[in-house]
Amino acid sequence: MAEFYRKKKKVCQMCAGKSVDYKDVEVIKKYVSADKGKILPRRITGACAKHQRHIATQVKYARFMGLIPFVK
Repeated sequence: MAEFYRKKKKVCQMCAGKSVDYKDVEVIKKYVSADKGKILPRRITGACAKHQRHIATQVKYARFMGLIPFVK
């Protein structure tokens, strides 16, 4: 009855070939929470450590340029 199963590990989308750029607002919004506008953690986005840092800098660039708000 209490069977254990492993949750399938998410694959990093950028390692698979997709890219994140601060000018592409639709892609950036996937990595930002809808309610408070915070950057989502790696366990939710499925990004590797290297690309999570890249995502964070791109989100910060987009915020600074005014493409996405700092808070909602």
